[in-house]
Amino acid sequence: MRKHLFESLIGPALTEDAPAASDAALAELATALDRAARRRLGRSLAIRQVDAGSCNGCELEIHALNNAFYDVERFGIRFVASPRHADVLLVTGPVTKNMREALERTYTATPDPKWVVAVGDCAFDGGLFAGSYAVLGGVGQAVPVDLHIRGCPPSPTDLLQGLLALLERASARTSG
Repeated sequence: MRKHLFESLIGPALTEDAPAASDAALAELATALDRAARRRLGRSLAIRQVDAGSCNGCELEIHALNNAFYDVERFGIRFVASPRHADVLLVTGPVTKNMREALERTYTATPDPKWVVAVGDCAFDGGLFAGSYAVLGGVGQAVPVDLHIRGCPPSPTDLLQGLLALLERASARTSG
């Protein structure tokens, strides 16, 4: 026991290094996202995250958006507890048969204009869970999807870039 304790005290850290992206690039991306949201909605972006049956890998990356490194709330992007206050539903995982009704009710409770973003490979087509007796399929099998962000899991930067692309595409449709 003492040997393990001693090794843990003098050994290298077991965590990953901080992301390589510069803080300036991240700040620029998040600021662009906030500007696009204010242009499209007249206010900052409100996001409701929904786990439809995932392994939680995508949730870890989504939660990283609120950690001290990314801290997207400083740019006006916030996560909300109720779909009634949300503009975007970030849905992770394949939709399990048990979660279909809950996802549909969440979608119905979200006011217009609303967007659904399927996060991760499993949300796209069921991923490695496709074909399981308990899985319906990708998010598009239960609710309409506006954007897919691929990856297993996608990085927080990929999530921000996807949300920015979604808002810019929505603004281009209404103005064009």
